[in-house]
Amino acid sequence: MCHCGLQPEYDDCCGRYVSGRDIAPTAEALMRSRYSGFVECNDSYLLASWHPDTRPSRVRFDPDQRWLGLKIRAIEAGTETDSAGIVEFEARFKVHGKGHRLHEISRFERIDGRWYYLDGQHLGATTA
Repeated sequence: MCHCGLQPEYDDCCGRYVSGRDIAPTAEALMRSRYSGFVECNDSYLLASWHPDTRPSRVRFDPDQRWLGLKIRAIEAGTETDSAGIVEFEARFKVHGKGHRLHEISRFERIDGRWYYLDGQHLGATTA
């Protein structure tokens, strides 16, 4: 199953964007594929899909972190005809067996037909 929870096959869902075979057509698709990029520890995809104005020099992964699921809470714009979009999400993960939840409102911008993650407002990280 795809890490994002939408499709039964990763390669037919987020995998086609993470691999570079296709580009994400919407802000939501990019959000879901970036979540999968974190699950797969694919720093090259995450950096390539990060807006050039806010892109860090590298992505750090915690080898003890295990991603458990993604829930999209709200979407504002971000369609194939928009230039900007917002996706609110919650991502669940565990570190050393302890559950956590990351809640964020992410902003996306489309440049030359390609969506990029611009930045996010963290609404809190909770421990389960």
